[in-house]
Amino acid sequence: MNQTTVEFILLGLTSNRFLEIILFAILFVVFLLILLGNIAVITTTLVDQDLHIPMYFFLSNFSLVEICFTSTFMPRTLYSLLTEAKTISLSGCFLQLALFFILGICTFFHVALMSFDRYVAICRPLHYATFMNNKFCLQLVLGCWVVSFFLVFYPLTIILHLPFCRPNVTNHFHCDIAPLLQLSCTDTGLIEKVMLVTSVLILPGTLSVTAFSYAYIVHTVTHIQYSASRKKAFSTCSAHLIVVAVLYSSSIFRYIRPSQRGGRDFDKVVSFLCCVITQLCNPYIYTLHNEQSNRP
Repeated sequence: MNQTTVEFILLGLTSNRFLEIILFAILFVVFLLILLGNIAVITTTLVDQDLHIPMYFFLSNFSLVEICFTSTFMPRTLYSLLTEAKTISLSGCFLQLALFFILGICTFFHVALMSFDRYVAICRPLHYATFMNNKFCLQLVLGCWVVSFFLVFYPLTIILHLPFCRPNVTNHFHCDIAPLLQLSCTDTGLIEKVMLVTSVLILPGTLSVTAFSYAYIVHTVTHIQYSASRKKAFSTCSAHLIVVAVLYSSSIFRYIRPSQRGGRDFDKVVSFLCCVITQLCNPYIYTLHNEQSNRP
């Protein structure tokens, strides 16, 4: 099969036309809320001089990643729901896949980075100003982007050279590795092993940083004398941990498993939870509770 003429058919979230229209309306509002929430975070951080601190620097970069990540699949999904156009070219699918994973990995690194920042601020307050200086913070953010790119470069190179056979139908709403492997004409054992190792490095790796950071934060907060401050800190941590739990549980279930080949309906539900619901919650939960935790 000529790779230059390959087109994939994305079945989407549903085949019912009535439900497609309803989903379009809901997801369009969700997409606007994600964009507006994250743009508001970035704009406020840039305009307000009092917010030129590491915590909000990381949060604004996190919002930028969220905007880019959601934009890799949401406009195409909305277009498909509205027009019933299900096809996507090989180059378009590969570009979406590459951006999806680069930005997705960058999201996990930023979550770990923000939890580490909170750990230093709460557990090592005397060293915070000198340790989390502007140069170091910039290096951390740039490091997230660079490492994310290099972690997916090799797996994506292998996928790009896979031969695909008809039928070229994928049971998903965006280009993902599992349904694409299902369509390959050749043995995908190597890429499945590579993806599994990469997922293990990224997901449990960043989760351990986040978990240890919040564990130390909780330990430190329990020794705070003032109940109001303790309650405020616990409120912040609990909200962040809810988002972290949903994000990591859905991603670990989706990508850390012996076989990376997929195409089940349940995979779409899990992916939707990870890609859409957490993106909607992130800017509002992180910003609201960061604001509350900074109030006297």
